[in-house]
Amino acid sequence: MKTYKITVNGKVYEVTVEEASANETASVKAAPAAPVSSGSSADEKIEAPIQGTILSMKVQAGSVVKKGQILAILEAMKLENEIVSPFDGTVSSVSAKDGQVVDSGALLLTIAAK
Repeated sequence: MKTYKITVNGKVYEVTVEEASANETASVKAAPAAPVSSGSSADEKIEAPIQGTILSMKVQAGSVVKKGQILAILEAMKLENEIVSPFDGTVSSVSAKDGQVVDSGALLLTIAAK
């Protein structure tokens, strides 16, 4: 497996790629990529990776979160996508609410990194 950092429209994503042998068929596991933390102590924005409807915000302002913790559930094309924290920190503000339709790139919440 190899891990790459890819920049798309100014956002950095971390992608892990596994090489398949000639006898294997590719399996697809859909999971939205989360922006990688730039390592600064300032608030980091968590944005919607795709257009959809917020089914559930799992955190509120002041919540302490761990890397990989589910922050929100975003429904898009009848699939539920988990938005997870890319790092440990404290939720500074929540900009989206349950039932809200958001565009790709819309601000969902901000986290102050530890």
